[in-house]
Amino acid sequence: MPHGRPTKLRKQYTNTQYPTVILRFEDGHEIKVRRGSGKAFDCFPGEQIRVIALYDPTSEEGRELVETRRADDFEDAADA
Repeated sequence: MPHGRPTKLRKQYTNTQYPTVILRFEDGHEIKVRRGSGKAFDCFPGEQIRVIALYDPTSEEGRELVETRRADDFEDAADA
């Protein structure tokens, strides 16, 4: 295998607790996951992903950092 960027992982997150969760990736992009749903996403091994609860989408104060989790610690996506 040639050297270069590491192989991406296909992971998933299910939001069962918060009105909306934002997954914020190291490169700055974000994925929103509403309560009762899940999303699959691509990420790099070892990447730090912030899990942010969004209570009030109109206000910065309506956000709370729930955790920072390594990409490897998310569930593997079912559609991988």
